Amino acid sequence: MTPETVFKCLSDETRLMSTLLIFTRGELCVCELMDALGESQPKVSRHLAQLRACGLLTDQRRGQWVYYSMSKALPAWVMQILEAASAANAQRLDNAHTILSASDRMQVC
Repeated sequence: MTPETVFKCLSDETRLMSTLLIFTRGELCVCELMDALGESQPKVSRHLAQLRACGLLTDQRRGQWVYYSMSKALPAWVMQILEAASAANAQRLDNAHTILSASDRMQVC
């Protein structure tokens, strides 16, 4: 994994926010990301596939749902980039976490 690959993968707002939400929550499914980002299922799924292809995310199917988490093989420098990006997007992440918390109570997935 090169810096160029990481920055290209994170250069889209949907991919960046999806990655940061998964980074801060540990694991999310498509429907949770749809709610948190206010985006359609095809758009979220397409971007998650790109993040998986980049090596940033892994996925695991559980029943009808696919859950995404950060790749365990990420180098420390990538984790530092994600920490810094999370801090820089704290307000947006807080808003998305509020939506996710409401979704958790409603059991969207």
